[in-house]
Amino acid sequence: MRLKTEMRREAILETATQLFQEVGYERASMAEISARMGGSKATLYNYFRSKDELFAAAMFNAIETQGQQVVDMLDAPNDDVRTVLQRFGEAYLRFITAPETLAITRTAIAEGANSKLGASLYARGPMRAWEEVAAYVQQLQDRGILAATDPMLIAIHLKGLLEAGYVEPLLWGAKTKGKMAASVADAVDVFLRAYSVQ
Repeated sequence: MRLKTEMRREAILETATQLFQEVGYERASMAEISARMGGSKATLYNYFRSKDELFAAAMFNAIETQGQQVVDMLDAPNDDVRTVLQRFGEAYLRFITAPETLAITRTAIAEGANSKLGASLYARGPMRAWEEVAAYVQQLQDRGILAATDPMLIAIHLKGLLEAGYVEPLLWGAKTKGKMAASVADAVDVFLRAYSVQ
């Protein structure tokens, strides 16, 4: 019974994610989601108390697993820092520039200004991931590899360098110039020149 319940929940999340991406949060309705599912609104409300709760769960569910896999790439203590950052950077850019991630990001940003939902999604998704990157930065600082300054600030600088010139055009529907690996290598180079102790 529990497996069936979990499968139903996953099906609801998948259907909701697709609808939110197609029409946006405001135009999506619980009635439309239930119609696509072939069930009732009452069934939806058994799983999710509100459209806000369903939206947050759908957006987070869609990116949680892949996002964690990217962050887990930092856990490579036997590899040199440049190699780890290059591998992480390429995986990060592949993840955040995937069409489905871009669609989720656009939807979350569009809705973020209208409610507390955006802040909640940011805290549960990107912010949590970059806090893990900051923890990695702290490990490098503890080993004397990176300069001792605010680890979160350093992590956010890395994010900015990785995304520079690559992510914003895609969010607007434009093409990016250059190769991803070369863009990441440049970002890692600037990052290490700015923060390396040696």
